[in-house]
Amino acid sequence: MQLSITREDLFKPLRQVIGAVERQQTIPALGHVLVAAEDGTLSFTATDLEIELVACIKASFEEEGSTTIPARKLLDICQALPSDASVDISAAEGKVKVQSGRSRFTLASVPVEDFPRIHEVELDERVTLTQGEFRGLIDRASFAMAQQDVRYYLNGLLLEIDPEQTRTVATDGHRLALSQIAHSSEVEADRRIIMPRKGVQELQRLLVEDASQITLSLGKNHVQASIEGLQMTSKLIEGRFPEYQRVLPEQEGALARMDTATLKQALGRVAILCNEKYKGVRLILDSDSLAIQAHNPEHEQAEDEIEIQYSGEKHEIGFNVQYLLDVLNVMETEAVDFYIRDGNSSVLILPAEQSDSRYVVMPMRL
Repeated sequence: MQLSITREDLFKPLRQVIGAVERQQTIPALGHVLVAAEDGTLSFTATDLEIELVACIKASFEEEGSTTIPARKLLDICQALPSDASVDISAAEGKVKVQSGRSRFTLASVPVEDFPRIHEVELDERVTLTQGEFRGLIDRASFAMAQQDVRYYLNGLLLEIDPEQTRTVATDGHRLALSQIAHSSEVEADRRIIMPRKGVQELQRLLVEDASQITLSLGKNHVQASIEGLQMTSKLIEGRFPEYQRVLPEQEGALARMDTATLKQALGRVAILCNEKYKGVRLILDSDSLAIQAHNPEHEQAEDEIEIQYSGEKHEIGFNVQYLLDVLNVMETEAVDFYIRDGNSSVLILPAEQSDSRYVVMPMRL
């Protein structure tokens, strides 16, 4: 394989696929990117065996072929070159030579046949959204995914697709986030899949908030996301996601409406002195006011008070402040509604005057 390419044309696809390259690999090939030049297309493939990223660009080259190149070293070389540089790449006898001007690099390669691939998978249904729509669905729910939970089905994002809408749901057992969008799709029956954390995070990194399209192709064991010039294939998490509808409270109890930005700022201030391990804060709701309190093992205390719209009974309830901030960070409305039944029950949090997202946070004892 032999080709010449501009530094910018090389840098973009490398940056797109680098997220699938683990820094610590048990298999040497997983630290490489597979570069293939064929039929006027230059493709870059990286995988960690759970997800596979493939970026393609149109290019002309002197000699077709394929090789593997240490991914992060090649990316570092690109970053160190001037933006207007031209790069020559050639591969032979287990070595890859990279040259740009007076800079020359010789990198070790591994055999192409040793590079693992997610082989062709059976994908039977498709749904198309704008990148902005799907990015929003992910952002508004994924923060509630569990991390390294023994209940492995919680370490991912539930994707529910039916002919009229797409919904994302995540829970770690202490909180739940749900977001949905109405649209028409080609699926003939309701589909439920669980995308692993790594695949979700890569989509968050790669998707842009615009009207260009993303196509999701669904299979029994895989999901494939395709946008222009880029494709991600991810294994799915096997298992049954909890029947979250059972723990989703109705819009009942005392309603407290608060300004989103004001509440977020007050929680951030009080959180400075909360217990670093448990991150607990106490919310005291009274007539049109909310007091927020925190203390820590050093006997330090913080308190803040904001005006709210509330006419119910006085309630005191404890929360992990980070759980509340995570919800407020994805809230797009100026006001947020809290439905509070008592000090021991989960709280339903909604964007005011909207119904596309729902959040449930369990209380904590302080």
